[in-house]
Amino acid sequence: MRKVYIIGIGAGNPDYLTVQAIKALNRVDVVFMPDKGAEKAELRQLRIEICDRFIEHRAYRIVDVKVPRRGKELSDYQSNVAEWHAEIEAIYVDLLAKELQDGNCGAFLVWGDPSLYDSTLRIVESISSKGLLLDYEVIPGITSVQALAAKHRVPLNRIGEPVVLTTGRKLPESLKDKRCNVVVLLDGHQAFSRLDGNAYDIFWGASLGTADETVISGRLAEAMNDIKAARDRIKTKNGWVMDTYLLRSAQFD
Repeated sequence: MRKVYIIGIGAGNPDYLTVQAIKALNRVDVVFMPDKGAEKAELRQLRIEICDRFIEHRAYRIVDVKVPRRGKELSDYQSNVAEWHAEIEAIYVDLLAKELQDGNCGAFLVWGDPSLYDSTLRIVESISSKGLLLDYEVIPGITSVQALAAKHRVPLNRIGEPVVLTTGRKLPESLKDKRCNVVVLLDGHQAFSRLDGNAYDIFWGASLGTADETVISGRLAEAMNDIKAARDRIKTKNGWVMDTYLLRSAQFD
């Protein structure tokens, strides 16, 4: 049977790798390396650096995985994502059959943790359920959410209050509970900019764990322009930006 590790590798700093992740890496024969083109080449290089640093044996192989782009049509988001995942699944099935022999071990290296806003676990689970002889194991990793709280030196919640993890697209409905602490990921349209800036405090971070790491906090009205400027600067430099933020009502301070 083929063995696959789905390894959380942290938010960008190789020091975030856990001992468990390093042990798993040293068992692999093949590392499946996502290739998202020139725009995301830096993320691929960081994965390679992690392998070079932590895998002690030199017998492993790197196999590139051409990852298709998700369509931009959002009128039916669920169907759109399902079609995208199906494309990726077909690629994975082909590569696992060709590149991973029975008794071999492969790995997918996932930014942050495989359980949080990543498709790899769902896709591998689907492949396994359809009959490919595949044993898979998930290795948790340090998420950008954990790194964000650590960098700002704050807990995610205030006493007795809940925490919600969501996307920019779902932010308005998550703010209905005024005592909720909302952690936002995948907010390409900066949904916070459409809120009452005096009603919320924000703890924002981009490129956490990397050389471009930037963190800003304060009353949203006062921090908003600085966040937009920092976000634009990082995106101009790299062609992309990965940011997340904690948002909560200021009225309960």
